[in-house]
Amino acid sequence: MSGPASIEPGRVHVRAPGKLNVFFEVGEVQPDGYHDVASAYQAVSLYEDLWAEDSDDFTIAVTGTVDVTGVPQDDRNLALRAARLIAKEIGHVGGVHLEIAKHVPVAGGMGGGSADAAAALIACDALWGADLGTAQLHRLASRLGADVPFALMGGTAIGTGRGDQLSPALAKGRIDWVVVTADGGLSTPEVYGRLDDLRRDRGLDIAPAPRAPRVSPIVLQALRAGDATALAEEVRNDLQIAALSLRPDLRDVLELGESAGALAGMVSGSGPTLAFLTAGPEAALDLQVTLTAAGRVAIHVHGPVPGARVR
Repeated sequence: MSGPASIEPGRVHVRAPGKLNVFFEVGEVQPDGYHDVASAYQAVSLYEDLWAEDSDDFTIAVTGTVDVTGVPQDDRNLALRAARLIAKEIGHVGGVHLEIAKHVPVAGGMGGGSADAAAALIACDALWGADLGTAQLHRLASRLGADVPFALMGGTAIGTGRGDQLSPALAKGRIDWVVVTADGGLSTPEVYGRLDDLRRDRGLDIAPAPRAPRVSPIVLQALRAGDATALAEEVRNDLQIAALSLRPDLRDVLELGESAGALAGMVSGSGPTLAFLTAGPEAALDLQVTLTAAGRVAIHVHGPVPGARVR
């Protein structure tokens, strides 16, 4: 899970990746208010860094290259909850101080909070010598949120159920993306709620399929071959219509990216971050330059990359 560890006594550094939902199909809302989904996740080279050190209490400090003003620094924080979960699991007496340097957009649809939680699980497991093992860590991760198990796993995977029932997917080569951040965040429950409203109001044209959600086999074939052009024909995000309804300003950015050479553009997860699929590193760099010149914050990333690891 964590690879070769260079652990200072009493302090551990873990890096965990953000993710993109290359394909995201949303089924009917369930009686408990949640939705069954089918997703193709890809971990990308935009990372969260977390340091954990022994402390008498459970505390957290958050900085970063993105706006972190909306990040809770109490027990609402997923990373702090992850640390408490490990402590309870192993009967650890004492606490931990977590320092997080965030680089994944906050509430941006790239799973930054989930990456923090995965990093905290790995860090506390290593710091306290718990050696819980992959299966147990994934079980704990699934209690924290649907995206946390994937942040542990990394690479490329298919998620079903609520997105946390994961199957690794074979993916060769490298896929290059340009992600464009947006001011402010979007609440995932609000985006799902808007999708439900739109489906009720608009009817058949955006209705869920009359079957369990599933990932297109063409997506799996394109990922297996590392074929960005084939993948571009099948990228999909059922939450996009809802995110654009809440943030119509994002449409202009999508059109700009696609007209500037992206193979495809889409809202990442619940948004408002946008992801543009490109033909390769050079095309991604060209697109990044164009979008930056237009006044956007554009970041070139690639995938797949490994999940949370001790540094």
